[in-house]
Amino acid sequence: MSATPVWPEELFTDLDRTGPVPLYYQVSSRLEQAIRSGRIPTGARLENEISIGEKLGLSRPTVRRAIQELVDKGLLVRRRGIGTQVVQGQVSRPVELTSLFEDLERTHHEPSTRVLSHEVIPADETIAEKLSVAVGSDVLRIRRLRGTDGSPVAILENYLPLEYTDLTEEDLNAKGLYQLLRARGVTIRIANQSISARRAHADEADLLDTARGGPLLTMERVAFDDSGKAVEFGHHCYRPDLYRFETTLVAK
Repeated sequence: MSATPVWPEELFTDLDRTGPVPLYYQVSSRLEQAIRSGRIPTGARLENEISIGEKLGLSRPTVRRAIQELVDKGLLVRRRGIGTQVVQGQVSRPVELTSLFEDLERTHHEPSTRVLSHEVIPADETIAEKLSVAVGSDVLRIRRLRGTDGSPVAILENYLPLEYTDLTEEDLNAKGLYQLLRARGVTIRIANQSISARRAHADEADLLDTARGGPLLTMERVAFDDSGKAVEFGHHCYRPDLYRFETTLVAK
């Protein structure tokens, strides 16, 4: 991330202050073009709204609205203690059998992982049902914070049967879960998946650097190998300003 705030003032020298196009829209459009072209790189931090307003001779509400337009598009993110930062758009995830790690790599984002917990626990009724194991049997529970471009994107919580409890934190920090399973000869063939939304819990808001009680996308999945055996049960939550699901619908 750029330590020095950036603002390409030369892009805004000919703002039309008397025409019909709102000033906030002119600023937002030129800033968006600079981000998408790479003129303002991913990870760069913008100057604050007051400074931008003084440079351009615009009111703070006008600048704030211009910035918010790009926050809503997923091009900028406001981070506590850091300011407004370029994140170069949302990560789009097709609704198919891939992992977030793979989706980030596919879209040319550099994935980062922090393992929050890694423990063997007894399966409760829900986990036992999802994994088709006995209640009370040992399962591996892993919880990870996945990010990209310096911003947290998702919290991933997964449960795996006993034979996978030897997966290490080092493995999970370096690779995606599905990559690790495939390396062990597991062929993930099919999954049952549901997508929803809910409010962020306190620890989720802190980890994802978002508002407490704010909206999160959620996904729950049970994946099966080619023999029909459940190999993982996961429930994940995502920042909606940085992540979205996509699907293609075909008429019958």
